[in-house]
Amino acid sequence: MSNSSVVLFFVDGLGIGERNEYNPFTLTENVEPLGHFVGEKRKIFGDGILVETDARLGVDGRPQSASGQTAIYTGINAPRFNGGHKQGFPNQTLRDILLEHSIFRQLEENGVFENVFANAYTPAFFENKARRKSATTCAVEASKVQFRRLSDLLGRKAIFHDFTNRSLIENGFRIPEYTTIDVAEILSELAHNYRFTLYEHFITDKIGHARDLSAAKEHLPSLAEFVREALARIDLEETTFILTSDHGNIENLSIRNHTLNKVPTIVWGRKKQDTARRIKDLTDITPAIINLLTE
Repeated sequence: MSNSSVVLFFVDGLGIGERNEYNPFTLTENVEPLGHFVGEKRKIFGDGILVETDARLGVDGRPQSASGQTAIYTGINAPRFNGGHKQGFPNQTLRDILLEHSIFRQLEENGVFENVFANAYTPAFFENKARRKSATTCAVEASKVQFRRLSDLLGRKAIFHDFTNRSLIENGFRIPEYTTIDVAEILSELAHNYRFTLYEHFITDKIGHARDLSAAKEHLPSLAEFVREALARIDLEETTFILTSDHGNIENLSIRNHTLNKVPTIVWGRKKQDTARRIKDLTDITPAIINLLTE
């Protein structure tokens, strides 16, 4: 087994939309490599490979977060197994799937233990035992991976979901504000030290539900810069960098709901062509990563 690594950069609510006045990617500059349009083929930033990925998984209705993320993190067609798409937080059916098939658990069962969930959490996350659990939380709890805390953030060993830390600062936490270069360096270091690194970003989905064009135009260039700076620092000879999403949303601000659009999965780095060929829908992400790390 090699010392190769994988970064999975998950962006909630990022679809491939029409080029129109309702799509913030039409109206915003410096959003490479996040913005993609239906029917338009073009060179991807950094020689990445774009796979237009099916998020519907053969199930009627709009794709939703709980079932879509469960599919990404397990390789199981969660909405079909559940009898429909599930929004918000996983129900018991989806929690059982995550417990049994979490990508973190699958990697450990295959002898890959050097894995990390990059996101840091506030003390409230650990103090509230009755909290509802996201698909990502359930996926991590199914394994031996430990959640990162604000002390890890201060030590530059974690990243907050708001990667600038501004929301933490606004809520009174004594945390430095990070630049996109800061978080790119942190993610690069994690990719160097761990075989599998997951980072989750969900502000995009919140902006989409709010139909907030001004917020989208402010946020998307910063997020895109984070991705570009990370790609510039990660050793892509040894690391495969995969960016994907669970459903569309922010690419169509004419509605508050998720879209039926395909989502972008973009692959950079080691074995990018072989990996991209393996991916057609959300259930193909975990098997592709397992293959990369256990070959």
